[in-house]
Amino acid sequence: MGNVIKQLGWRRESIVVSSKVFWGGDGPNDKGLSKKHIYEACRNSLRRLQLSYLDLFFCHRPDPNTPIEETVRAMDDLIHQGLILYWGTSEWSATDIMRAHGIARELGMTPPSMEQPQYNMLHRDRVESEYLPLYREIGLGTTIWSPLASGLLTGKYSKGVPPGSRASLEGYQWLRENLVTPENIQKVNRLEPIAKDMGCSLAQLGLAWCLKNPNVSTVLTGASRPEQVVENMKAVEVVDKLDTATLERIEEVLGNKPGIGEE
Repeated sequence: MGNVIKQLGWRRESIVVSSKVFWGGDGPNDKGLSKKHIYEACRNSLRRLQLSYLDLFFCHRPDPNTPIEETVRAMDDLIHQGLILYWGTSEWSATDIMRAHGIARELGMTPPSMEQPQYNMLHRDRVESEYLPLYREIGLGTTIWSPLASGLLTGKYSKGVPPGSRASLEGYQWLRENLVTPENIQKVNRLEPIAKDMGCSLAQLGLAWCLKNPNVSTVLTGASRPEQVVENMKAVEVVDKLDTATLERIEEVLGNKPGIGEE
């Protein structure tokens, strides 16, 4: 990515660059959210990207072996050194995010301002329920991942697991067992007529549905071909078509609205 930015001559002011810290090597100093690993991960990321600072830096998972205060102090130090502008979390509980925010405010440091949770039509509880107080009290932003449920919401698994798909790969048995289930496939098949009525693809419907949530700041999309990127971006045009009646049709299919059914 660093080579791409350099070769294309993109103005640094025109792009927002993020990176994450948690996993690394095998040693105890090369993983987690200790001050040492955070410092080294940030500098290594900047070296690879050939940049002088990151716009966003995420704590990619919670670290039960490092005090939250140590992580907050390390992130605040990076901000004061001009190496990052904002920091956030990924898949942290609302309790831990609020704890980090409280520590930062108490010590006069920079609190986390964004979270990167999983969110899609089939995985809703954390974003729609657990984090509700955080949007109101600290203005939490969200950069959601897996908006298409590892491709399930594109319809590609409706007739089984195709060769070469993620669910067919070694080590992804959990995906086949927990996500590509008959119940979920049936839901996707019932969503297809709704997408057809709206004149869009299932993938565009799934992305637009995520964007419709006012508490979703950014949707991370994945693609294996340039054509998929183009098609995914058309989801922006679908958002305004999601009126109350259409959203109710979708809810009837999903049957998993937090507080009503199971996630």
